[in-house]
Amino acid sequence: MGFDRHYSAGLALRLAITMACLAALAWSLLTPDLGAVRILCSIGVVASGLGLWRHVRRTNFELARFVEAIEFGDLQARFARPGSDSGFDQLGEALDRAIRKLRDERVRLQEASRFYEALADDAPAALLTIDPDGRIEPVNKAARKLFNRHVGVRPDDYAPYGGDFAATLTGLEPGRSQTMLIETDIGPQRVLVRCASLTRFGGATRVIAVQVIQQALNAVEVAAQSDLIRVLTHEIMNSMTPVTSLARTASDLMAQADANGDPLIADARAAVDTLARRADGVMHFVETYRTITRPPQVHRRIFAARPFADELAKLFVADDDRSRIRLDVGVTPDDHRIDADPDLLAQVVINLLRNAADAAELYRDQPEVSLTISLAGAGRTRIEVADNGKGVPEELRHDIFLPFFTTKKTGSGIGLSLARQVLLAHDGSIEIDSAPSGGALFRLIF
Repeated sequence: MGFDRHYSAGLALRLAITMACLAALAWSLLTPDLGAVRILCSIGVVASGLGLWRHVRRTNFELARFVEAIEFGDLQARFARPGSDSGFDQLGEALDRAIRKLRDERVRLQEASRFYEALADDAPAALLTIDPDGRIEPVNKAARKLFNRHVGVRPDDYAPYGGDFAATLTGLEPGRSQTMLIETDIGPQRVLVRCASLTRFGGATRVIAVQVIQQALNAVEVAAQSDLIRVLTHEIMNSMTPVTSLARTASDLMAQADANGDPLIADARAAVDTLARRADGVMHFVETYRTITRPPQVHRRIFAARPFADELAKLFVADDDRSRIRLDVGVTPDDHRIDADPDLLAQVVINLLRNAADAAELYRDQPEVSLTISLAGAGRTRIEVADNGKGVPEELRHDIFLPFFTTKKTGSGIGLSLARQVLLAHDGSIEIDSAPSGGALFRLIF
């Protein structure tokens, strides 16, 4: 190596000079009347010794400075000294290359760390860590957004999301998973909880991943219902089309044959006409229900909530003379803005207001309906439609969102099913609860 060669040559030269100075000093001491020479020789010995000591010490000094730079993280240190003698310029350059490599490695690790931090922070699943002391910390945005109803870092502090969830945080073993219901800002949500174990700072840290699957389950359920309805309506229409055609043909033939007014033919013709009308009714019925097999197309935009609510109130009052029904409208805050498809949303809310009005009129002398629009958590919108009617029994609250299910004599059974599809298309939810007045309360969150 160049440094070793130059260093050895410099060391040999300085050692030779020192030995020569020592020899000269010894000679001057043995020779009388050479006082000035003795002084000069002594100075030469000291100077050459210092030069030799500095030459030997310089390597250790540069290496010590390099180690200290590494120890204290000073990767901006410089060691190269162009023009220095005895190979120390090569040593400085080598140390600088090592520093640069360490600096580049640190930058690479920092970039990788930032990437993985951003990856975890933007992950769709909520991530929680539980350290060996039982301290629970949210890791990413999804966790901070989902678990925003408590204060504290202990498992018991997570009780607002359900006692079962708080127990699962401590009881779920690494490598296991569990589905459960938790309470959130938008109501009960089914989630998939997974647990893993990682080593951190010498201790075992458990990582809990909470994935909300309620929307996916709802979407699968609606898709399955749509597929079933699509198959049924297709088969029914294929079967009813020839029935309708033959019934009309038979009616026409009987009309031509009934020239003499035979009462038996007239009765048969009336029966066939009834059959034709009923077949047409079934075809219309099936065609109506085919609409729920087509998912709604959402065109979202941001609009003011107050004018939207006022327009719905005007439509409600003008609809079938609802003037005797008291309608309360509230918007909080007054300048709240909604991010949704206004046409689809208006269709859903108007249908809910009509249902509420029918229920209130049927069971109350003084029917009342309320419409409230408010800001929900995480920038979402909450719309509630309530009435003071009889309400919906607990055992029917899930069934009312099924296609064809209705509790009204003249109901079609598709209104609430379509409302559910619209809310799912908005990544939202619709649920039913009991209103303070005893009636039904429909809550939309999106």
